[in-house]
Amino acid sequence: MPMIDLSFPVLGTSLPTDHGYELYAALSRVLPALHDGELPSRIAPVRGTYGGDGLLQLDRRYSRLRIRLALEAIPQVLPLAGKALEVGGHRVRLGVPQLSALVPAPALAARLVTIRVAHVERAPEPTEFLDAARRRLDAMGIGGEAGIPMVEIGPHAGTPRRRILRIRQRKVVGFALRAKPSPRKPARPSSSASTAPMPSRRRRFFMPMPTAFRTPRSLRWPIACSSLSGRFQR
Repeated sequence: MPMIDLSFPVLGTSLPTDHGYELYAALSRVLPALHDGELPSRIAPVRGTYGGDGLLQLDRRYSRLRIRLALEAIPQVLPLAGKALEVGGHRVRLGVPQLSALVPAPALAARLVTIRVAHVERAPEPTEFLDAARRRLDAMGIGGEAGIPMVEIGPHAGTPRRRILRIRQRKVVGFALRAKPSPRKPARPSSSASTAPMPSRRRRFFMPMPTAFRTPRSLRWPIACSSLSGRFQR
């Protein structure tokens, strides 16, 4: 089943930086099929510039709602065009969407990936997470070497970049993840395993990385943008 990305311009002023669940809830109010599981998809957080105080400033040039779904499902999400959404107390409006095909890439990045590690009830440690991530990437057909990017500045500099997803009153701990070619194992270029099934409880949304792999600071939010599943755990 061919997969595509449908990108809606997001018109407004700002959003909370952690707006994943609120965005999903707002979209589900307009399209109940997203919540009911009748429309398998993945939803990425909206790109923007961090403006402090937990807010993301939107920009008409690149702030987009990106939905990854099957080509045949496009008519089901077109009613989102022109709709106003209330996302965490911030009002935005969606513009006319643009369709783009998934392009094979040797290096991929996800802003947040959560994995339930077998026999581990607590939040996984970085090494436990990476072991599980490598197994999942192999199952998805994404070859190469998996790694967690490090925090570069601040008091936590040099530590693995841990992420927290808030779903109502619950916190889900995950990590940023990158997959790049490995000298030991030939990479199988993939644009995010477009033919893989979309389970409801895995949160991932891989995006192509630049050829040089290192992301310029000004583009870090836009490129390593998400790993959120189209349907969140209730």
